[in-house]
Amino acid sequence: MEVNDQTLTEILRLTQENNRMLHKMRRNAWIHGILKFILYALIFVAAPLWLYATYLAPIMTSMLETMQNIQDTGTQAQNQFVSFQNGWKELQSKLPSFMQP
Repeated sequence: MEVNDQTLTEILRLTQENNRMLHKMRRNAWIHGILKFILYALIFVAAPLWLYATYLAPIMTSMLETMQNIQDTGTQAQNQFVSFQNGWKELQSKLPSFMQP
């Protein structure tokens, strides 16, 4: 194959064009990598936090309040039962001895 100035000029032009395309491809790959990272961060970090704050937190707060009310009701019932036992013992102590077991 014969190499002349026209061939060398064409090779230089093609090499420079190839170099520009490779730089564009590399830049685009880097930019797309950053965008993909941001997208995945939004999907796997920001979205669950937003869903928790919007939907799950109020439900959890309501559930915890309900559980606290149930515990308070149980404590009140236990206190009433203790009061009933104390009243019953007091009543038994006031009855004549023949009525006591």
